[in-house]
Amino acid sequence: MTYRPILSVLILSALALACAADADDFPFRPEARLWKPVQDEVYLQELGEKVEGGKILAVAVYDGVLYAAAPDGVKSLDGRSLVAVDGAPGNVTRLRAAGGALWGMAADGLYRYHGAELQKVDDRLFVDVCELGGAVYGATRADLFRYQNGAMAALEPATGYKSPDTTFQMEDGTQILPEPIKFGPVSRIAAYAGTLYGLRPNEVVLLDGETVTDYVADWGMLPSRNLRDIVRVGNRLYIATDRGLGVLRGMALTSIGRNERLPFEDTTCLAAGFDGDLWIGTTRGAIRSINGEFQYFAAGRWLPGDRVNDIAVGKDVVYIATDGGLGIIRYEPWTLAKKAAFYERHMDEWGHKRLGFIHRLYWGGESAGWLREISDNDGGYTAPYLAAMSFKYAATGDEKAREEAVDSFKAMIWLEEITGVRGLIARAIWSNTGDAGEKAKHGSGGLPARWYPTPDGLWEWKGDTSSDEVSAHYYAVSVFHDFAAQGPEKARATEHIARMTDHIVANGWKLRDANGQTTRWGRFDPDYLLRPYGMESRGLNGLHALAYASTAKALTGDNKYQGALDQLLGFGYQQYTVRQKATFPPDIIVPWDDRLGFESLWPAIKYNTNPQLTSILLRSIERSWEVKRMEHIPWYNFMYGAITGNDCEVRQAVDHLGPCD
Repeated sequence: MTYRPILSVLILSALALACAADADDFPFRPEARLWKPVQDEVYLQELGEKVEGGKILAVAVYDGVLYAAAPDGVKSLDGRSLVAVDGAPGNVTRLRAAGGALWGMAADGLYRYHGAELQKVDDRLFVDVCELGGAVYGATRADLFRYQNGAMAALEPATGYKSPDTTFQMEDGTQILPEPIKFGPVSRIAAYAGTLYGLRPNEVVLLDGETVTDYVADWGMLPSRNLRDIVRVGNRLYIATDRGLGVLRGMALTSIGRNERLPFEDTTCLAAGFDGDLWIGTTRGAIRSINGEFQYFAAGRWLPGDRVNDIAVGKDVVYIATDGGLGIIRYEPWTLAKKAAFYERHMDEWGHKRLGFIHRLYWGGESAGWLREISDNDGGYTAPYLAAMSFKYAATGDEKAREEAVDSFKAMIWLEEITGVRGLIARAIWSNTGDAGEKAKHGSGGLPARWYPTPDGLWEWKGDTSSDEVSAHYYAVSVFHDFAAQGPEKARATEHIARMTDHIVANGWKLRDANGQTTRWGRFDPDYLLRPYGMESRGLNGLHALAYASTAKALTGDNKYQGALDQLLGFGYQQYTVRQKATFPPDIIVPWDDRLGFESLWPAIKYNTNPQLTSILLRSIERSWEVKRMEHIPWYNFMYGAITGNDCEVRQAVDHLGPCD
């Protein structure tokens, strides 16, 4: 829950921006753009739940019901609980649905459950069951059997299996073998290309009529000899190993591992999906492979445990057995509009909203439940939501979205009003009479938090405001001004921008706190940015300052802000903004700086009228997005496309928004 508000507002902002960016009043009109909107098509959305409570060894779906084998017996899924199945055998280690029945492999034999009848089919220890040509085949460690007439009949001919080695071949077709040929020892079997394949400890074998052969491939090799599972999906046979997957197609073997971007190589089990997809269990989560992509489902968010022991697939649902319980991933038809509505509802129902701000939640224990954190950046967390609702209103004309935007806007300007210092905005506001939870304990750069009481004692506000908070205001309030504000709201938004800019410029391009001290990270002055101590920040903070002056000039029309902009150009800040995104060394790369960069590039480019500066800023966003695009984070794609008019990989961004929760 701690990540949900930021995730939610960024998704909402991306969704709304994707729609609003097609409006005529964006920087580039439709006829000048190289990207085209993608229709909001129906897709399958994952919805996860967990049934915790102990190790699950095996799972199978039979007659629409999920059955699970646990150390304490076989259970079935009833709603959100696993309940014991009366009369089920004990010590079941594997379950499989085949031939219209459920098969259980237990320590004392093989069981078949069909309808309401449970039958013990064989006393031997079976390791696997599969279906081929309408018949059910089973394997013990040593050999193969076929189910017929209520029993398991051995497949081995009376004369024994044959060898593919022609040196044993006699003229009449018989063979003289120095020792019997065996199919086993095997751990798993699968039907592929009209025959049975089996996993031996270090190789794959197949049954070719009466011949057992390990000549399954003419080309390629397995990624490892440590084989765990085998399954057919379409024209491919997949083999799970500790170093990725082996893939047999025809008689060619290839591998899928880290070089093919498999998220984790130590695979444990496999299952064919319901949509031509492949499910892969690993020792650290589950993976869905579909259309050349991998979707990773980790413990914590999706699964009750790391190690995946088995996977079963039903109709639009996947059950994942782990050491910590059962993970369930259901797929429902959704649209992006439905997903946006889900996040909006989620934020209301869980209480992420307070006084117009957006907050994350944390677990306060059984007695307290979920509590809000009054954070270090309440304005920074709220800004994406204000922008999202403004974009949504621009795209849809939804008055409810405008109401939400106005509510958040009032909260944002309150952050400035409460300080009593013209143009200084607070990081957060705490109520001494109504808040329960936690207010931020730390300030910038490890300094102690600065909480100031209001004169009436009803509130406290957090100082030591930094550039990230300020930049969020310029971005979101300008978006609100342009796309959602009406009447006096536009004037108030303009005033808010002007007051902040006046404060920064009057203080020599610095933020000064209520105590008169410069804030830790609120520095845009050349004494900081153009000297060794602050040089690391000169590209990003210089961009911020250029955005502030450009926004104030555009919204107010006051030429004094042109003077402020000229002063910044005189400092030479523009020459550093092209490389404002840090790429090296790794320890200075942080994701929030990327967001702050794009939040400032929006107004800096949108409102700038200097062609030379526009050229620099466009090169800056081109460089930044060329790095960010590999992450497929939709908000960056849509921001880039809306600002530049260039192709922004809309299809990839929409696909990313769709199946990812």
